[in-house]
Amino acid sequence: MAMGFSRVPLLRRLPVSYPALPYSSSLQSNRKINISASLSTTEESTSSLIQHTPVRTRWKPMCLYFTQGKCTKMDDPLHIDTFNHNCSLELMRNAARLENLKQQEFEYFLVLDLEGKVEILEFPVLLFDAKTMDVVDLFHRFVRPTKMHEERINQYIEGKYGKLGVDRVWHDTAIPFAEVIEQFEVWLGERQLWRNELGGCLNNAAFVTCGNWDLKTKVPQQCTVAGMKLPPYFMEWINLKDVFLNFYKRRAPGMLSMMRELQIPLSGSHHLGIDDSNNIARVIHHMLTDGAVLQLTAKRNPRSPEKVEFLFKNRIV
Repeated sequence: MAMGFSRVPLLRRLPVSYPALPYSSSLQSNRKINISASLSTTEESTSSLIQHTPVRTRWKPMCLYFTQGKCTKMDDPLHIDTFNHNCSLELMRNAARLENLKQQEFEYFLVLDLEGKVEILEFPVLLFDAKTMDVVDLFHRFVRPTKMHEERINQYIEGKYGKLGVDRVWHDTAIPFAEVIEQFEVWLGERQLWRNELGGCLNNAAFVTCGNWDLKTKVPQQCTVAGMKLPPYFMEWINLKDVFLNFYKRRAPGMLSMMRELQIPLSGSHHLGIDDSNNIARVIHHMLTDGAVLQLTAKRNPRSPEKVEFLFKNRIV
């Protein structure tokens, strides 16, 4: 089956026609994360980072079946040559800038950027390792609305993802939000990032979002629609906008403005959640090498989850 993609300046992606692929849930990653790792600015750690500097390769769109553990074309050379199957940021590392690295409170950052205004349509999470300064794993699911008629869903998806050329993948793989959360908790547990027996909070990890909307507003709304209780690991997060404002003393109201300020070219398609999460991770990488420390910026009151405390005095409203 012939497949192709186009590259344009700044690595922007044009609509890509994804083939309808048979898939199997047995292709989920079994990678285990070593939670004992911690960020260090020692000479040994720095040299380790330099030795593992990846080689830049041509940009390819991510296989959106692969991100969901459902790609069965891994033995197809044309498919492998056309689509990316690696979650690494593949960023070149500057040895001089590594001297700016600071100890982080968390060992892992869960970079989340939801898509969908009426209901959540896409739930992408990239696992960013604060020690290796790279994305080491991912969880990605397309989400099927539960309160919308099929005709409305088709119109919604055509308008949202049709122009990006990924509407077929969405229809092939989307599952209800409750199933997404169930699978996400399995994914977290396999990587020792969460245990329900320990109160349901994250272990040495924190969510990072570009704004408060994802976890302050949308996830609680979607939980209500799905008839489920808000999971406790969604009770606190890092709003990268606020960290950016307080570290650089410059206001950047969104992902694109942060990337412009840091002279980071856009990669992939804006408003495709998995690509936006990747770009946010690249901003995090840049900020950490500049010496930023990512701290929690918002917490919910456990007794009154609807109440959110914002922890930074200077923040983007």
